[in-house]
Amino acid sequence: MDAKNRFETKVTFALSRLEWLGFLAVSLVLAFQHRAEIRWGVFALLFTVIDAIGYIPGAIAFRRRPDRRVPRGYYVAYNTMHSLVTAGVLAGAWALFVRPEWALLALPIHLMGDRALFGNSLKPFGVAFEPETNAAFRLFEQRYRPAARSGEAAASGAVRNSVEDTDAVRT
Repeated sequence: MDAKNRFETKVTFALSRLEWLGFLAVSLVLAFQHRAEIRWGVFALLFTVIDAIGYIPGAIAFRRRPDRRVPRGYYVAYNTMHSLVTAGVLAGAWALFVRPEWALLALPIHLMGDRALFGNSLKPFGVAFEPETNAAFRLFEQRYRPAARSGEAAASGAVRNSVEDTDAVRT
């Protein structure tokens, strides 16, 4: 949304997902057009390494712990492997030290698929490793919706004062 209000409404979240879907579509079209040139073993390796390192260990830890809290290292691994910067560095290094190739499309296809199809992006430490609505965010949404529906502007102070100090907005 902006630097002071770090949340998305259902509409802005859907619009963001549509943008990711566009990038996913372009990547899939390129992969389809160059399917004969793709080394599919490399494609599969690059596609799966993201979750093999960044998601599966944290998901297992989440399911095994009774309190469902996982150490921060799992979040760091997830965010590192699901970062567009990491994908860019990996693709650049692969192109430089191995060769440029269409199999590298596995990286944006995986990352854009996660964002567009599943709504998953980077994971903040303060939320569950697996998708669950955070209680502070639920409270924030309950307070935000009536103000947004009634057309109260943030400039009037009605929205800002009612939620400014909640954890969902400021951490």
